[in-house]
Amino acid sequence: MSRILAIDEGTTGVTSSIADSKLRIIASSSIDFPQHFPKPGWVEHDLSDIWDCVQRTIKSLAARTDLKKLAAIGITNQRETLCFWDKLTGRPLTRALVWQDRRTAAMCAGLKAKGLETLFRKRTGLLLDPYFSATKASWAFKNWGVLRSAHRQGRLAAGTIDSYLVARLSGARAHVTDPSNACRTLVYDIHKHRWDADLCKLLGLPVDIWPQVQASDSVFARSKGVPGLPDGIPINGILGDQQAALFGQACLKPGQAKCTYGTGAFIVFNTGAKPIISHHRLLSSIAWQLKSSGYTYMLEGSAFVAGAAVQWLRDGLGIISSAEEIETLATRVPSSNGVVFVPAMTGLGAPYWQPKATALLTGITRGTTKAHIARAVLEGIAFQVSDLLAAMHKDTGLRLKNLNVDGGAAANDLLMQFQADILGIRLQRPRNLETTSLGTIFVAGLGVGIWPDTQTLVKTWKKDRDFTPGMTPTQRDRTLQRWRQAIRQVASAWD
Repeated sequence: MSRILAIDEGTTGVTSSIADSKLRIIASSSIDFPQHFPKPGWVEHDLSDIWDCVQRTIKSLAARTDLKKLAAIGITNQRETLCFWDKLTGRPLTRALVWQDRRTAAMCAGLKAKGLETLFRKRTGLLLDPYFSATKASWAFKNWGVLRSAHRQGRLAAGTIDSYLVARLSGARAHVTDPSNACRTLVYDIHKHRWDADLCKLLGLPVDIWPQVQASDSVFARSKGVPGLPDGIPINGILGDQQAALFGQACLKPGQAKCTYGTGAFIVFNTGAKPIISHHRLLSSIAWQLKSSGYTYMLEGSAFVAGAAVQWLRDGLGIISSAEEIETLATRVPSSNGVVFVPAMTGLGAPYWQPKATALLTGITRGTTKAHIARAVLEGIAFQVSDLLAAMHKDTGLRLKNLNVDGGAAANDLLMQFQADILGIRLQRPRNLETTSLGTIFVAGLGVGIWPDTQTLVKTWKKDRDFTPGMTPTQRDRTLQRWRQAIRQVASAWD
């Protein structure tokens, strides 16, 4: 009884894995689910699709390995995506509003105009932006009568994806979450560690719709009635995806940081036992709460579009037929030849926080080829990360000596080398790029005593390779100047 089932629910799909006590992946299964775009800027997920993917991946694992040997279940998830379900049955009441959804941009602007952002920022560490869950909840509560009706009947449950999955895995017996997810809603006080009734009231939300918050490695519930999965297995670890990646990268000490290149790009910086409220519009959040050591905090900078830009080249423009092709295409040219891409396809995140910003492709000439565009798309991802790390340095006063990288796009050597060049620091890529799953596997195993302490994780982290900067300071400044000029062009459209 020393195996862990890790459910990694991402923005585009579900991956379920079985790991043993040596953190070896025994079996894994992945299934994508559809994306829904009812209107421009609106992004939704069907929760029934997500739950179906979870069940199908578990069924696939059960066909290949004995699930009776499971000691615990861990969950990691896309964080700010908001779900509503029936507290008694576990069935969804509406589609989920995805973290990329921008329908509450006007609401956030109105709250800012009233001077309320300082209050929200002080208590939650976050900014007023459609990215977060609570303004989505406010919009939904006003516009979807089924939610108000369910609340009057005492049946409405709201929460992030982890909370919904625990409800389904437990036969609707639990309405719970952990601090790493709760702190991304915009109504959870990261200092007092409780749902904030004042902030809920400002958004017109009942405070009782939110889940109970427990330590990240606590027993949240036990499995019940899931086909192929034995009853009674503890759901013993929950971490939001970026916190799980920080944990899985063994960035457990203050001053360590990682960048995950997924649908978006996320830099997370471990700040230790106390939160640092950013002066450069970064986010201060709870990284995790462990029963043995309490709270760890972090600073985070998020670029909403990273891998999603590569998907756009594939699905929107048809320039490539698979995501992996972009590196081969981009290496056909030695540079982007002046082409710059600002990937603001769902607004801009930190440090700009401009929800209405749109993407820009500039510097095109008659000599521009699809290879130049492919290279500019990869460089645009790296430029965003550079801006985030510069803001992080100003907030903490610390300059990183190296940055741990992971996520699907971290396998792209061209992107990683350009990232090292433009940052001027060494990048460390681990052998296992799926550090999100690794983090939740480990936190679940800690909770049931498979591993005695976090030092075991530090010892298991293995490096694949380093990427060392090859640009001179002059080359770096000249390259960054092109990016800054493009950002100014986008900025002129905001005014």
